[in-house]
Amino acid sequence: MKVLIVEDEMAAYSNLSKIFDEIEADVEITGNTESVRQTVKLLRNAENLPDLIFMDIHLSDGSAFNIFSMTDVNIPVVFTTAYDEYAIEAFKVNSIDYLLKPIEAEEVKRALDKYNRLNDNSLKQYLQSMSQMKPNPQPDGDLDKFPDKIIITQKDKLIPVSLNSISYFYTTEEKTTAILNDGKSYIYKRTLDSIIQSLNPKKFFRVNKQFIISRKSVENITVCIDNRLLISLYIETPERIFVSKNKAAEFKQWLTC
Repeated sequence: MKVLIVEDEMAAYSNLSKIFDEIEADVEITGNTESVRQTVKLLRNAENLPDLIFMDIHLSDGSAFNIFSMTDVNIPVVFTTAYDEYAIEAFKVNSIDYLLKPIEAEEVKRALDKYNRLNDNSLKQYLQSMSQMKPNPQPDGDLDKFPDKIIITQKDKLIPVSLNSISYFYTTEEKTTAILNDGKSYIYKRTLDSIIQSLNPKKFFRVNKQFIISRKSVENITVCIDNRLLISLYIETPERIFVSKNKAAEFKQWLTC
């Protein structure tokens, strides 16, 4: 069984992957998308679609329900979320189960067993009945909208943080951190690859493997002897920020456009 995991929290993705191993399910994880935009793009273009999707509801760039308005999803879905108020909405689309976080192995096994009980004919009938309740598709232009906030998870709290207040994102092998203009910092449980896809490219730039920076945070630029750029921000950074020679022209154009 091929499974796609739609989840923007690394810890939750890791937990679900471990559960598949724990229950010895015949599951091949074909991918992990972390946003509405990523998921829509995959479902529109993928040649080898998954058999089943495990999907979080709160994604980095909005509600997962937007996916069903933006593209046809002819694949059954197991929703995973920390909130129970979306259950009715979930069963208006392709949901065959609804799991509340923290997810237990027994719940995942139950969902997989439920999927396996659906033969080809019953699965087709089920998806057809669900498709009649989908919201009307929205124009592709909606994919070009970007959030103005991110949600930071701290223990049992969800903290909304304005993107205008963020100076840069910084990652190491252990963690990713969002640093605000006032120097405050928050652990942000996402990779830079997924973060940059949900940000407005006019406001944020992925300068290298460690940093995504805000345009407003750039104080000055130094051209090095080897034609790399040394970027200084208005606030302190854990290491010096270099832009490679190959990326220097693109960065200059971004900064001045």
